[in-house]
Amino acid sequence: MSERKGPVLIDLEDAQGTGPQDAPPVPDAPGLPQGQAMQVMATLGARRPSRLWRLFWGAVLGLSGLVVSLATWDFVTGLLTTRPILGWVATGLVGVVLLSLILIALGEAAAFARLGRLDGLRREAEAARSTGDLAAARRVVGRLDALYRGRARLELGRAELARQGAEVFEAETLLTLAEAHLLAPLDAMARAEVEAAARQVATVTALVPIALADVVAALTANIRMIRRIAEIYGGRSGMMGSVRLLRAVLTHLVATGAVAIGDDLIGSVAGGSILSKVSRRFGEGVVNGALTARVGLAAMDVCRPLPFGEGRRPGVGSLVKRALAGLFGQTGA
Repeated sequence: MSERKGPVLIDLEDAQGTGPQDAPPVPDAPGLPQGQAMQVMATLGARRPSRLWRLFWGAVLGLSGLVVSLATWDFVTGLLTTRPILGWVATGLVGVVLLSLILIALGEAAAFARLGRLDGLRREAEAARSTGDLAAARRVVGRLDALYRGRARLELGRAELARQGAEVFEAETLLTLAEAHLLAPLDAMARAEVEAAARQVATVTALVPIALADVVAALTANIRMIRRIAEIYGGRSGMMGSVRLLRAVLTHLVATGAVAIGDDLIGSVAGGSILSKVSRRFGEGVVNGALTARVGLAAMDVCRPLPFGEGRRPGVGSLVKRALAGLFGQTGA
């Protein structure tokens, strides 16, 4: 005999608060890649230590140098007293070290002088262009011609500039000719360096899942890129000059907010790659490569002896598309 079941009663009061409106919110989808490695690198590179820290490190370096100098002096003089032959060998080695340090210092000074020459040339060109001073423009073009006199691939451009420049009587036209005949080939070389650095940073970020490895890769790639760009435009820099250039470029980018990801960059780069939608790591690689391209363009602005004329500055979007095309699929629309 089956057991009869009574009606099931539901306490409506206990069921209150269980409607759809009271359900916990659905977690937000992870945001778009932000290029964390490049932003960390830019922040570290642009940050200047406080005066207290500079005083501290200066005192540490001075004390270390004093200790090493006294220890070396005692060591060499002791050898000269006890073992004259070894003492003279040690004296010669110390002399080689000191001579090397002097040559390195002179090289760094020359590098700073070359960078200063490019800065001065760019300022003169800006002044000549803004005032329309033809005489000043001819002086700028003359200095530019002397700067690139030893470049074999610019010989035809120099000859064509000399031929056409003699018939020009406007400062703007003369500077435009100089850009077209002398700087256009150098701009192409600089763009190639930017594209190579962007590809390298993007690849390391995407394929090396090691903490801080992408930051180190971004820092070294950007320093090498900025140094190569300076060499292309005639401002070959030493180690300290490269650090100075990197800091100048990154300070400018941080101050203008160009290191932050903008909607245009996300839409054209991060959102355009299929792999960036599937894997956040690949998306970070794409965005870090794009930000490296921004750093490269800023380095071109800093190192170029003439400011970009209207319509001659490369665009970030087109440069990034060429740099990352085929690396993570087609980027951009």
